[in-house]
Amino acid sequence: MRTQERYTECQGNFYAAGLTYYTIFALFPLLMVGFAVGGFVLASRPDLLGEIEDRIRGSVSGSVGQQLIDLIDSAIQSRTSIGVIGLVVAVWAGLSWIDKLRSALSQMWLQRIELAPFVKRKFADLATLVSAFVLTAITVGLTALGSPSVMAAVLRWLGVPHVSALGPLLWLASLLMSLAVSWLLFTWMIARLPRESVSFVSSLRAGLLAAVGFEVFKQFASIYLRSVLNSPAGATFGPVLGVMVFAYVTARLVLFATAWAATSAENMAAAPVGPPGPAVITPREHAEIDLRTSQALVAAAAGALGALGLARLLRRR
Repeated sequence: MRTQERYTECQGNFYAAGLTYYTIFALFPLLMVGFAVGGFVLASRPDLLGEIEDRIRGSVSGSVGQQLIDLIDSAIQSRTSIGVIGLVVAVWAGLSWIDKLRSALSQMWLQRIELAPFVKRKFADLATLVSAFVLTAITVGLTALGSPSVMAAVLRWLGVPHVSALGPLLWLASLLMSLAVSWLLFTWMIARLPRESVSFVSSLRAGLLAAVGFEVFKQFASIYLRSVLNSPAGATFGPVLGVMVFAYVTARLVLFATAWAATSAENMAAAPVGPPGPAVITPREHAEIDLRTSQALVAAAAGALGALGLARLLRRR
């Protein structure tokens, strides 16, 4: 109950939606960098480029195939500018993403601190961004090794003969390694990414909760991608929707685990209680009528009424 209350009061869904937006926004410059890297690889491998063009001509006939080939040639020629622009925009978008992530985690911990200078803060965010990117790539790569086809390809590349009995063991090993890396990643995010670092030990259980939920969600996501990629419509829109849902669920999972860590018994007991606010004394003046003056006024009014009544009585006589 305390975790849900903290998550709701700190607008966890609002921050998760914002993080999803910045995640999707950062993917486009990363794709530009990927295209630039592919352009450099194809420019250095003319034989590979010729093989790709031959396959395009064999698969797509007519002017459409030639347009695809011209598009590839144009991308290779402009690979440097695409790569530079994509890298600059990716760094800017990534820094915005990590800044919003740190703000969201700090909100879950109810931290109210002054921000560091802009340049120092951005350098710290850049180091954090690189670390998070490397750890995330490792855990996603280990999850991909759980696929039988990927595992068989890796074994062939290593020169290890494929044995069917090793399949489940290797899948279990890759899953456990991915779980361990995810545990380390989420614990580090929960404890070190807030603007004011908290105890690493107190975040271990929350990191394990997030890691288990993340691994379960990744398994369902892999099943979803395999099912939607079989149709043309699914191949077109499925990955985009999958990335959006993946980013949103992951953000909610991390923020909820952080709220759980922040509302644990040891952290609630160790939370500093701030001093009360300053007392504001506002003097108030009341105009009070003297009791003797009021009595005199009442007596004068009663006497006037009595005199008026007596005068009217004498006139009647």
